[in-house]
Amino acid sequence: MSQLKKFEEILAQYRRHGWRLARVLARPGTFTAGDEGGVASFEGAPVAESEVDALWFARPSAEGREAWELRLVGETPYALFELFESDEEEEDREDVRREMEARLREYAVPEVDSSQ
Repeated sequence: MSQLKKFEEILAQYRRHGWRLARVLARPGTFTAGDEGGVASFEGAPVAESEVDALWFARPSAEGREAWELRLVGETPYALFELFESDEEEEDREDVRREMEARLREYAVPEVDSSQ
């Protein structure tokens, strides 16, 4: 299955459960089949270059909170979830999202042990 098809299937699955696509992380060439340019958006969400292919989803949650989930686009389903309070500053939320991206990269792109 092509990587683009995986993106589309995951997007459809999350939309069925009320999530909206907020951001896209894509490796160089994921959407361009090797072309240099890349794309600025996918399904209306901004695309940022990354070491991994992943989708950021968001949806309202109970008591005015907002749920965010970072879903790896790969053979094995893997996602990280965070629930933000309604009064949480956007800067603090962004810090948490960056930490989640780092954790996802660590999972998906393990570093080679150079001590061997």
